[in-house]
Amino acid sequence: MRTKTTRKNKVNVITLGCSKNIYDSEVLMGQLRANDFTVSHEDDNSDAPIVIINTCGFIDNAKQESINTIIEWADAKEKGLVEKVYVTGCLSERYKPDLVKEIPNIDEYFGTRDLPRLLKTLNADYKQELIGERLLTTPLHYAYFKVSEGCDRPCSFCAIPLMRGKHVSIPMERLVSQAKDLARQGVKELILIAQDLTYYGLDLYKKRNLAKLLEKLCGVEGIEWIRLHYAFPQGFPMDALDVIAREPKICKYLDMPLQHITDNMLKSMRRGTTKQRTIDLVNAIREKIPGIAIRTTLIAGYPGETLEDFEEMKQWVIDTKFERLGIFTYSHEENTHAYKLTDNVPQREKQRRANEIMKAQKKISLAHNKSLIGKTFKVLIDRKEGDYFIGRTEYDSPEVDNEVYINAFVASDLQSDKKTVYLRTGDFATVKITQAKDYDLEGVVP
Repeated sequence: MRTKTTRKNKVNVITLGCSKNIYDSEVLMGQLRANDFTVSHEDDNSDAPIVIINTCGFIDNAKQESINTIIEWADAKEKGLVEKVYVTGCLSERYKPDLVKEIPNIDEYFGTRDLPRLLKTLNADYKQELIGERLLTTPLHYAYFKVSEGCDRPCSFCAIPLMRGKHVSIPMERLVSQAKDLARQGVKELILIAQDLTYYGLDLYKKRNLAKLLEKLCGVEGIEWIRLHYAFPQGFPMDALDVIAREPKICKYLDMPLQHITDNMLKSMRRGTTKQRTIDLVNAIREKIPGIAIRTTLIAGYPGETLEDFEEMKQWVIDTKFERLGIFTYSHEENTHAYKLTDNVPQREKQRRANEIMKAQKKISLAHNKSLIGKTFKVLIDRKEGDYFIGRTEYDSPEVDNEVYINAFVASDLQSDKKTVYLRTGDFATVKITQAKDYDLEGVVP
């Protein structure tokens, strides 16, 4: 952190948490820039006198990271390194009274829906005409693309509805306009995000309308990949699978958090489904879209999870062979339905169970990756590190999935000068896979 500047309209934005928070920070930054602010994002060397922290309040680890960050910048303010510190986002929405009491030297706390008030505090105007426009923090060739806000699901363990409110879909016309604007900026990949992607349209169009939205987005010139995140399994709109199967722009990839598999856990979690319906849905998706990569997320150590429940979940993971999988240890969240239950699985045991699942998944991932050796894929180049270009196939999302490493000195035709031809960040390349690791691949451009 550097000493403060004399320039009053300079802001450093700090983002914590998920891709939805990244989107919100980008919208905030776009509004600030339109009000003639100079904006930086997570710049430790910034001399901005104003810091805005966009917090996460999802689970214990995320909450603690947010609290630590608030304290760090509150201390910086006390030392005179910055003049103003504002806090926004999920943690602030959920725990504002506690935060005001425990960390009082923050200038003001704002919730997830307080953007106009935050801007007013900074003597900036909330520009309605800029709704959806953002200052991208991701590499310019991909962008997170929020299609709705909030969630109406009753999942027992989840505090998101407390922080984000009820489900509200963004009209298709506005989304198509935003997609065209992003394409003009050079974005090639849209990563669709929402608290519940498959609920899209129920509030506006009185039916699940994800399929129609996907068709419209596929018509946007310049967008080459469309990726789906956070699909809820109960009530899955099967017509969306037809669109995914036939549209080459839509990545054969689906992020669908399933959380657990035993009937008693799914019932207690209030997921609205059963083990057999879950298995049938996964099978139907794979039958409709051969080769699709399904990413799922699970919870270990939910209240009442017995060893039998856990072993059944572990065997299901082994049998199903998800292409991508992650797991959280259960976090006992205030004001959720599950908070009434006894958090009876010790943290060490929760972690042991999570580790067991990931040990099984590691073998699945390695076997899957080995099956790709010798095959050729379209790869989007994300960056270059040292001697390697690093990219992703359509089966991989940034930050969480496999990456493809391409040696910069064999990235061209192997018979030509290996040191003169390079790939470019943001371009697509045809890559032949030559080596497989647990969660990454190596390849060459043939």
